[in-house]
Amino acid sequence: MKWPAKRTASEPTHWDPFEEIRRTQERLSQLYEDFMPMKEWGSGKIFTPAVDIKEEEDKLVVTTDLPGINKEDIEINLKEDMLEISAKSRKKKETEEEGYIRKEREYTRFYRAVRVPTSIKEEGSTAKVENGVLTITLPKMKLE
Repeated sequence: MKWPAKRTASEPTHWDPFEEIRRTQERLSQLYEDFMPMKEWGSGKIFTPAVDIKEEEDKLVVTTDLPGINKEDIEINLKEDMLEISAKSRKKKETEEEGYIRKEREYTRFYRAVRVPTSIKEEGSTAKVENGVLTITLPKMKLE
C-alpha cells in the first residue's frame, strides 16, 4: 500500500475560489476557440465561423453567425460549387486621458468557403442578416 505524498507548507490545503475561476475562464476560452477559430493576420484577426447547410426539397439554406457585422460589410460569392462568405468589422475607440487622446482601432475579418453539395443557381438567391445571423437561401437547379 502506498501512502499519499506529504503536503508541503506552500501547497494550499483548502479550496481556492480564484483558482477555480481562472480554470473556468481557461476552459471557456478554449470552448470559444473550438467553435469560433481565429487566426492573427497582420494587425487584425480572422475568424472562420461555423456554417450550417440545410438541404430542403428545392433549396439549400446556409446559416452562419457574424456577430457585430453590418449587412453592407458582408460579401457573398458563388463560384461553381464553392460558396464564399467574407465580412469585415472596423471599430474605432477614442478616449481622453490626462490631456491627451488615445485612438484604438480594431479590424476583424470573417472568412469561410464551403463546397455546396448540389447544383444551385444564383438567380433567385437571397441573403439576410438578423440578430448577427446570416441566412443565405440558394435555389437548387432543376434536373430535367
